[in-house]
Amino acid sequence: MNKVANIAKNTSYLTLALIVQKIISFSYFILLARFLGLESLGQYYTAISFTTILAIFIDLGFANALTREVAKDQNRASAWLQTVLAMKLVLALGTVILALGVAASVYERALVLLIAVSVVSMVLDSFTSTFFAVARGFHNLKYESLASIIFQLIVISVGYLVLRAGGPLFALLGTLVLASLFNFLYSGFIVKFRLFLKIRPRWQKEMVKQIFNISWPFALYNIFQRLFTFLDSLLLGFLAGYGQVGLYQIAFKLIFALQFLPMAFTASLYPAMSAYWINNREQLRVSFERALNYLLIISLPIIFGIFALADQVVPLFKASPEAIWPLRISIIALFFIFLNFPVGSLLNACDRQRRNTANMAIVTVVSIILNLLFIPRWQALGASLTVLISNALMFILGLISIRGLITYRPQKNLLVFGQALAAASLMAIAVILSKPYVNIFIAVIGGGCLYLLGLFIFGGLKRADMRSIVASFRRV
Repeated sequence: MNKVANIAKNTSYLTLALIVQKIISFSYFILLARFLGLESLGQYYTAISFTTILAIFIDLGFANALTREVAKDQNRASAWLQTVLAMKLVLALGTVILALGVAASVYERALVLLIAVSVVSMVLDSFTSTFFAVARGFHNLKYESLASIIFQLIVISVGYLVLRAGGPLFALLGTLVLASLFNFLYSGFIVKFRLFLKIRPRWQKEMVKQIFNISWPFALYNIFQRLFTFLDSLLLGFLAGYGQVGLYQIAFKLIFALQFLPMAFTASLYPAMSAYWINNREQLRVSFERALNYLLIISLPIIFGIFALADQVVPLFKASPEAIWPLRISIIALFFIFLNFPVGSLLNACDRQRRNTANMAIVTVVSIILNLLFIPRWQALGASLTVLISNALMFILGLISIRGLITYRPQKNLLVFGQALAAASLMAIAVILSKPYVNIFIAVIGGGCLYLLGLFIFGGLKRADMRSIVASFRRV
């Protein structure tokens, strides 16, 4: 199979898995929200957020470095893998001690137990990511894609049984451990018996130095990204209580689930941009502008629709009306979150990953400051405001950073924005007027159809545009 066909095949695997994974994951969150009270839901996600942040200290960008180096020379894959495993064993031990020590000093006993269970999943997932990073170096995403779906199926099926039985929170986190154990064993099996690599840890001093030199930029970006994404939940728990974390998670999980749309889109866009940066700068500009256009077209109806239906969406989670405005504020941030994907892809494709990391660092610091200011005053709503402001800042910094890479013409995107805004506004008015009389799901379907009709009427979407962007990817 040639290289282009292999990339297309891997992209298809990953995109399909990502969509299925997000659907199952969000469905499970709805179950958790409906069975658990806000306090328990907040404790559950506080434990997960805590360990998710600390997990970065087990993998200091090693997965990115491992994939890149194995792809360069597959004959050295075993040596790279053995060295990374040896390094991660040491780091995992230190991170576990750190996690339990910090948790015991700042949290009550019940939450420490939840964190202890989550730590097991954290360690297993970290080694699983190492095994699959090697598989990526062999240009094989089939096994990883399948494993991500099976993981979610284990979580939702076993978790549902625990919920129905009225099991404790640590048992629910135990379902994550069970799913993580499966992924760990499965990924190890693939590496040993499909890729035929040695998985015995081996400390090689010179190679350890090489790995650290390669991985530190990846590690720095990942640290800032984890803090930016998950620290708000921890601060919310400290400053406002676990009930507010539960309220905030309704908005957070919905936004997190919807990110599969730009992620799937940029999975194809990124390799195209990388090729155009070398061979065709004009097509790079065209692809970037079109990417912004399509994500504008996708994001605006979602934002307007959820904003209009927030008072009907929140009851689906059996949450209090307090969650309505945090959801409405957070969903506005989806506009910038979507657009940040092609901006970040452009910077990385054009060898500006350090600029991208610097932007993330700035936004992370601003996010922490805003959370400390807003949460004591407005609790979950304050965290949602921080998400909106910080993602808008990330977008602005990204646009500044792309200057000199392409001759960006914002007027074309502004035209499409105006057309999509008009169609989305029309849809929102219709949804608001009809929602007292129709089911929420009918309102969503009807609103979507009305938006598409309005978009074609206002000229925001043309068939030629869709054919052109698909063709641009196929030419890579």
